[in-house]
Amino acid sequence: MKLVVGLGNPGKEYEKSRHNTGFIMLGMIEKKINIKDKIKFLLPDKFMNNSGKVVAPLIKSKKDLKDLIVIYDDIDLPIGKMKISFNRSSGGHNGLGSIIKALKSEEFLRIRIGISPVTPSGKTKKPKDVLKFLLGDYKEKELAELKKLSKKVTQAIETIFTEGKDKAMSLYN
Repeated sequence: MKLVVGLGNPGKEYEKSRHNTGFIMLGMIEKKINIKDKIKFLLPDKFMNNSGKVVAPLIKSKKDLKDLIVIYDDIDLPIGKMKISFNRSSGGHNGLGSIIKALKSEEFLRIRIGISPVTPSGKTKKPKDVLKFLLGDYKEKELAELKKLSKKVTQAIETIFTEGKDKAMSLYN
């Protein structure tokens, strides 16, 4: 079973927050993916820091690990950008850290979705109050950027599951 997990927090108050980017992106791409009969989509029903408790029971082998993609927000990337990575640390992301700890492995794919604003010259502008920024709601303009990016994310997932992670990383990173 191929599994695509979108990270976020349950509850209406978090629906449009930047920390719910995984939930938001999964909602945008789920209907667009052409190979969806072979993929299970999952929005964990626990808070971000406990995501691993929901994902781990579904991953029973090394093969299952290879068929896992986790989509989540990345404050180090500019809004509208994505990066596919494999076998890396959590980078300080608590939801991803929870999954790594529960699986006892980093050997799975991630699609990191940029959430940070950019300067006029295109550099990422880190917010002063990170927690407030993460839990703050997206502006309409930012949601439009995510919607535009969702096409690329959809294509990347289809490529990962049909042609492999290396091909997807070479095309979309």
